[in-house]
Amino acid sequence: MSDWINKIKLIILIVGDLAIFYFSLWLTLLFRYQGSEIAERWTQHFLPFTFIFAVWLLIFYISGIYSLQLARNNYLFYSTILKGMAWCAGIAITVFYLIKPGITPKTNLLLELIIVIVLLIAWRQIFNLLVTIKPWQNNVLIIGLNEQTINLSKEINATPQLGLKVVGIINEGATNEVPDETMRPVEIINPPHSLSGLVKIKKIKTIITALNPHQNPQLVNKLYECLPLKISFWDLPTFVEKFTGKVPINSIGQVWFVENLKESQKNIYEIMKRTIDFIFSFLFLLVSLPLLPLLYLIVKMESEGSFFFMQQRTGRLGKKFLAIKIRTMYKNAEENGPQWAQKNDPRVTKVGKFLRKTRLDEIPQLINILRGEMSFIGPRPERPEFIAKLEQKIPFYNERLLIKPGLTGWAQINFPYGASESDALEKLQYDLYYIKNRSGLLDLSILLKTIKTVLSGGGQ
Repeated sequence: MSDWINKIKLIILIVGDLAIFYFSLWLTLLFRYQGSEIAERWTQHFLPFTFIFAVWLLIFYISGIYSLQLARNNYLFYSTILKGMAWCAGIAITVFYLIKPGITPKTNLLLELIIVIVLLIAWRQIFNLLVTIKPWQNNVLIIGLNEQTINLSKEINATPQLGLKVVGIINEGATNEVPDETMRPVEIINPPHSLSGLVKIKKIKTIITALNPHQNPQLVNKLYECLPLKISFWDLPTFVEKFTGKVPINSIGQVWFVENLKESQKNIYEIMKRTIDFIFSFLFLLVSLPLLPLLYLIVKMESEGSFFFMQQRTGRLGKKFLAIKIRTMYKNAEENGPQWAQKNDPRVTKVGKFLRKTRLDEIPQLINILRGEMSFIGPRPERPEFIAKLEQKIPFYNERLLIKPGLTGWAQINFPYGASESDALEKLQYDLYYIKNRSGLLDLSILLKTIKTVLSGGGQ
């Protein structure tokens, strides 16, 4: 797989953006000043703008501008860039006119922003075109024809900027029904006599197998013949995990959990995480206490009912606890029994919609974190009624209870709404990815992306 190529692309993006920032500053000073004064002005502006540029890079990351999935010249790309630059402008104005780091550039800042936007969009357009050309492409062959491999091939080929291209699926495995000609995302290939010969013809660099080599000696022999060709080999679960950030439930068994969930290696991480949870939940509770009387008045003015809403949830290893939130629904919203939360849920009050989007309704859950019933980051705390149903229909559903639930999490930022059993299956796959790969860096990434969700009004 082209992991290292994508890392190079990311480095090129960051270095290129930083170069644009400094070059734009130089052009701004060149435009406004003459002769020897430019060097003096450059020295004066360099450190304050260096701090600003560092913050801008962080904003770009939070905004998703460094996601290679965005590297396409379409509406989403342009809107994300412009929204990111709007936040950058706001931060720069705040720093220069409130903190005042030695200079208060007005015209210079305006010119800098204009030049950055023009050059940045031009640079990114060129980059977006370059990452899809053939030298960057890694031809992929999938062994095993089924619904999952067909969908995976569609997903890979829909994002050519990631440097992968599925050129064929070998029709082997349990599902031998070849899709109709119009439904084929890529070429469906009959099992070849020589896999190495096919690899040479198709110029394959990566092979993904949906079949278990341990149970298929003939497949092992074919893959072994390809070793001299310097091919990357991936089993389907591992590749899907790397490519999509989730674990494919239908492709794993109990052995996967035994081999991958090395919980004994997470002890130091868990101790540090609990310490951070305790300290910051306590601090955030102190800071947010003055808000509660105001929120109480707003909630009570719109609808009848209690201010706090307490509901039983399931925590680590199935332990039940009362989750505390600010009420966002009308009184007796579930008089007909437990219901899935829906997008644009009619049971939610107008004030409740605002509280959910800003996550202010979750302030009381800081008490759950302080008690150790929850964490800042983890799977969504689910209701026992839903878990009882889902564990009967979704394999390994209870494995998400291996760790504490969280205010936010990998599943929440990648798949925000969970309004059905199929949604629960999708979110479980993200939860399993987090449980396996959880670390301080992944937690930081989730927190930054959660900030983006809150600032963009994407809360539930």
